[in-house]
Amino acid sequence: MHALVATVVHHPEDARILHRQIRALLDAGHRVTYMAPFADSGVTPWRELTPVDVPRATGRRRLASLRAAHAALAHHAPQADVLLFHDPELLLALPRTRPATVWDVHEDAAAALLTKPWMPRPLRRPLGPVVRGFERRAEQRMHLLLAEEGYRERFALAHPVVPNTTYVPERPERRPGTDRVVYLGHLSAARGAHELIEMGRMLRPHGVRVEIIGAADPGIRPLLREAQREEAVEWYGFVPNDQALRMVSGALAGVCLLQDTPNYRSSLPTKVVEYMAHGLPVVSTPNPAAVSLVTGRPEGECGAIVPYGDPSAAVDAVLALRSDQALRERLAATGHAVARSWFHWPQQAEPFVRQLEEWAGAPPRLPRQARTAPGRADAPEAAPAAPPAPECGPEPEPVEFRPARRMPL
Repeated sequence: MHALVATVVHHPEDARILHRQIRALLDAGHRVTYMAPFADSGVTPWRELTPVDVPRATGRRRLASLRAAHAALAHHAPQADVLLFHDPELLLALPRTRPATVWDVHEDAAAALLTKPWMPRPLRRPLGPVVRGFERRAEQRMHLLLAEEGYRERFALAHPVVPNTTYVPERPERRPGTDRVVYLGHLSAARGAHELIEMGRMLRPHGVRVEIIGAADPGIRPLLREAQREEAVEWYGFVPNDQALRMVSGALAGVCLLQDTPNYRSSLPTKVVEYMAHGLPVVSTPNPAAVSLVTGRPEGECGAIVPYGDPSAAVDAVLALRSDQALRERLAATGHAVARSWFHWPQQAEPFVRQLEEWAGAPPRLPRQARTAPGRADAPEAAPAAPPAPECGPEPEPVEFRPARRMPL
């Protein structure tokens, strides 16, 4: 099977797209053409892929990206057996001639508009019904994959769910430590960026640093740089998922301070599962899905729930964990056991691949030897010194992956 995977919004090394779904397709022996903003993100594509470079769609600057995407899709889609795209924006760029088409629904797009800083505030709510209309029409014309069970109620038809799980090692690399807490993921106001920065300022006198691994919205970046100048936080910027997960290992706790917004009420924060997978106690706001996982499992608790918008409560939870080694190790062990049993990505990888094969009408191919050891979030094979150039756009500059550094001030 030849799969064409497309995004103009997500980073080319997005964990769900590249490290889980594309990796699963490659390991099953399928060919993958990957259309993504490689050059704009400074990323060298994996050598196993056929890369197609397009401009990245950011903020209100989306028209040029969608035009380039339409041209690239019109050229490559007829040669593929299945088209898997990841952005609702690409509904506007699909060519007429295309193979079996699959939209991977990552989020509640209408609810997400309420927190997009680039969207004019007066338009956020009125555009919600428009987005819902696009969703209803889309499910009549193509296949849908849903990232959350909670997304089912938005659609009239039944669609398969591919949960946003992660690779869970057989055992954590290190026990939880005492001198740092970590945040892994994109930073925005709705994702608790302000509370996270305040946590850093409050924890610094206690000898605990806050490490932030992830890109940030434009309005948040100056605040992070200022907090970094104050040595209140360590901000590493975007780090590929496999490397980022190695960085979180051994931290005192993993933090998830989502605000109470509609987009997050039905979504399980993947970062919570990633913290659990790598043996970290979790400190989270009471997002319903996070509560059910952190404090509502029959196996026991794996962290603490703190109120929305209350960095002091989050700091108290961190300090309580630091003062009680037995507690943090018990929470860490419970979290890892739950993650390994229920949220290990290989349990989802095979059904995901088989579903695409069924929709494409292609016979499954014999799986090739996996590129990494089962259950590990190791990096892909290193790209060659001169990888093949993307078929559209300039050749991206090679990127040497080193241990992450602080973002420049």
